[in-house]
Amino acid sequence: MLTPHVQTRELRHAYGFEDVAIVPGDVTTNPEQADITLGIGPYVFSIPVLASAMDAVVDPNFAGLMARAGGLAVMNLEGVMARYDDIAGVLAQVTAADRADVTPVLQKLYAEPIREELISRRVAEIKAAGSICAVSVTPTNTKWLAPIAVEAGADIIVVQSTVTTARHISKSYRGLSFAELSEMVKVPMIVGNCVTYGAALELMEQGIDGLLVGVGPGAACTTRDVTGVGVPQVTATLDCSAARDDYYARTGKYVPILTDGGIRTGGDLCKAIAAGADGVMIGTPMAQTVEAPASGFNWGMASPHPALPRGTRINVGVKATLEQLLFGPSSLTDGTQNLIGALKVCMGMVGALNIKEFHERAELVVAPSIRTEGKIFQIAGSI
Repeated sequence: MLTPHVQTRELRHAYGFEDVAIVPGDVTTNPEQADITLGIGPYVFSIPVLASAMDAVVDPNFAGLMARAGGLAVMNLEGVMARYDDIAGVLAQVTAADRADVTPVLQKLYAEPIREELISRRVAEIKAAGSICAVSVTPTNTKWLAPIAVEAGADIIVVQSTVTTARHISKSYRGLSFAELSEMVKVPMIVGNCVTYGAALELMEQGIDGLLVGVGPGAACTTRDVTGVGVPQVTATLDCSAARDDYYARTGKYVPILTDGGIRTGGDLCKAIAAGADGVMIGTPMAQTVEAPASGFNWGMASPHPALPRGTRINVGVKATLEQLLFGPSSLTDGTQNLIGALKVCMGMVGALNIKEFHERAELVVAPSIRTEGKIFQIAGSI
């Protein structure tokens, strides 16, 4: 009797921030000499940090503060900022809602139509705050909203959804072509989110200027629970940065990789960049700052989806000022403050004077016990 052939598929291991550690270099450098600038199109930022396009994080005032800190804030054009005059009042409704009622409250508030005149007003407010203006739209609404924002003065368009690819199959409409969009708006485009080599390479071949990496790792995101889709951030960043390097070698165009989501500590930030990222996008830690508009609450962009919410409102508390989060001084030992200081110190330990050297010299090892090794007294609370 013939034995039936059983076809099996092998699983590869994927790694997140807690699974790996960075090996120190044979040569060290002065952390103060580290060049951590991030280039996106013609713009150069002195720190490689973007604030996430979440209504609980970025309003025009926060965009101005991020600009003064040397980074970039992205405002969500499909959120409450472009639907309501009274932003504070709407955010207060979300933060005051009972836990059982918050998703219906979000769905109702986000059902209000987007107003084109508010888009122009918010862009003007961001520019008046002294910031380069970056705004986020979903692929479905990009052809409608991106030209309005650019005409109003937006400098960077971020096309963002849970998963974005260069090829989208649909019976209902002609897919979005990023190559055509680039010709239409004529400003740098950051596109996301993506987690694989193949999808990253195809998006780069469409002429984009930056790539967001990450599906589901954010503290307020429930995509991995709802759909089961996602890749841990270290592996996702390694794969997408490999596509960037291959694309650069072939074309001479360098497309920065931005690891988006799951970054809570300086160590997480350092591991993301060691894995090949040129910068990071941060949400919940920004929502925990004194200056964030939602007073210590946060929720994801897919939280108000009318049919399949993939996020939840979380109460993260107010922990520090934006200055403390990014530059310190910190009175905490858990790595949640002075993220930029942590990055520079890590680069000094590896012996890297800039981000490119960090990519070349940083060695990652699998180290799932790195946070607990020898820490019995910390774990027991005996500090």
